[in-house]
Amino acid sequence: MSASGGTKAIIAALMANLGIALTKFVAFFLTGSSSMLAESIHSVADSGNQALLLLGGRRARRQATPQHPFGYGRERYIYAFIVAIVLFSVGGLFALYEAYHKWSHPEPIHSWHWVPVVVLVVAIALESYSFRTAIKESNQIRGNTSWKDFIRRAKAPELPVVLLEDLGALIGLILALFGVGLTLITGDGRWDAAGTACIGLLLVTIAIILAVETKSLLLGEAASPEDVRAIEKAITDGPEVERIIHMRTLHLGPEELLVAAKIAVRRCDTGEEIARNINETEARIRSAVPIARVIYLEPDIYSARSALGGVSVPGATDLTEAEASGNGSRRTQGGNAPHAG
Repeated sequence: MSASGGTKAIIAALMANLGIALTKFVAFFLTGSSSMLAESIHSVADSGNQALLLLGGRRARRQATPQHPFGYGRERYIYAFIVAIVLFSVGGLFALYEAYHKWSHPEPIHSWHWVPVVVLVVAIALESYSFRTAIKESNQIRGNTSWKDFIRRAKAPELPVVLLEDLGALIGLILALFGVGLTLITGDGRWDAAGTACIGLLLVTIAIILAVETKSLLLGEAASPEDVRAIEKAITDGPEVERIIHMRTLHLGPEELLVAAKIAVRRCDTGEEIARNINETEARIRSAVPIARVIYLEPDIYSARSALGGVSVPGATDLTEAEASGNGSRRTQGGNAPHAG
């Protein structure tokens, strides 16, 4: 799913950014434009970011070890978080520093006036191709979800990162073209500095959004509401489970989900029957949600105390069956809400 689609989008973005960075540096050396320098550093940072995302995806495929029994799936989240920091420190802060410097000492573009315009137009075309690839790959898994929700709720970090990077790059190129164009028209280098400052603010904003969203993934997110409902249905569809007492889910990686649930079984079932029923329930869960690869089901006899997860609550032993049913028959939502940034 997202692994192959994300890799394709990353490679397309990497190839585009390497070519764009080279042409921008040439334009900067010929013209001395601060907008071109900021955009050059931006493209270098983006190229490094894509290399980090590819490295994270490769390291995440390592097999589980006794020290890391749940594998390395979260490495993809770690590298995506590093990308956000790199985008902030290397791209955004450098652009803001360069804008301050050029505003204090404005310089018009004295020679090669046509070079930055041509380079920026070519860069916009290349970046548009990269952005189109990211959109195409994202649409395959986005479904009817809005773009905002896709960025906020996607468990695989690569596509949201590439989407925001490419969007930021396109807007940054337009801002650079604006600053360079007005500098060429007016001869005032402060327009170039203003364009550079806007690029810096844009990169810092995108970096903060990426950092916040990736932090949520690093902390550990539950399954999506759709997957939670599918797991609940898979558990209760069989006659061997009376109800779900409580359940927790956790993404160990974008394509690996941990499911832990306490289920109410019949009082008359033998140990052999319970073991067989749990195996059948696990098979139904994996069929309904294939990424549910680590499943722990704890059988129990339903009671008010089991419904409360074994937590001692004053008055819990006095709950009637109706009250207990209302408090604990399906205590599955705690920890399962999608992240909101």
